[in-house]
Amino acid sequence: MFPPSLCEQLGQSGVVAGFAIETTAHAAPLAKALHDGGIQTIELMLRTEAGLEAVRSIARDVPDILLGVGTILTPEQARQVKDAGADFGVSPGLNPSVIQAAQEAELPFAPGICTPSELEQAIELGCRLVKFFPAEPSGGLAYLKSMAAPYRHLNIQYFPLGGINEQNMHAYLNESNVPTVGGSWIVKKELVEQEDWPAITARAKNVIEHLKLGADA
Repeated sequence: MFPPSLCEQLGQSGVVAGFAIETTAHAAPLAKALHDGGIQTIELMLRTEAGLEAVRSIARDVPDILLGVGTILTPEQARQVKDAGADFGVSPGLNPSVIQAAQEAELPFAPGICTPSELEQAIELGCRLVKFFPAEPSGGLAYLKSMAAPYRHLNIQYFPLGGINEQNMHAYLNESNVPTVGGSWIVKKELVEQEDWPAITARAKNVIEHLKLGADA
């Protein structure tokens, strides 16, 4: 489901900026502002009517950013985001029909899991990178370690989202089976509404600097 080269790109990114788009015209400028600040990977969540067109806009106008699409809830959405130019997709939960559609569309896909049973179902369906969601409300890193332990020999990789921030992201990233983390704290909705792209670039730079400091610690 997720090519090793793509997992490696996620690992190089370190952090994935998640956001939803209310106005299509904001999509490309926002992605560019994040990329200018050093963010290499984004997750555009399909939570608004503008979502799919926003995917097309970013794929067309900001081709250097690794474009992930989240909140994929139906097989049709999996096919649509692939056609729109997404590099990979994720979902909050585990739906076998969505996973199958992503596989048929050749869309790298990470389903959401939160329990050992869900993880085993994802493994059976061929997934080797899964979204651990919601990470912090579910028990955080301690819970992830306990859940992942029986499957460590299978080399499953985890992409935690939900409650991740600058204070706790390093603890997750220190785990060998966590190539990247995702979070929505990087993109402030009010800055997007104000079209304050320099402020968003500054926030992105701050996150990347914080990431580097943690790596050097």
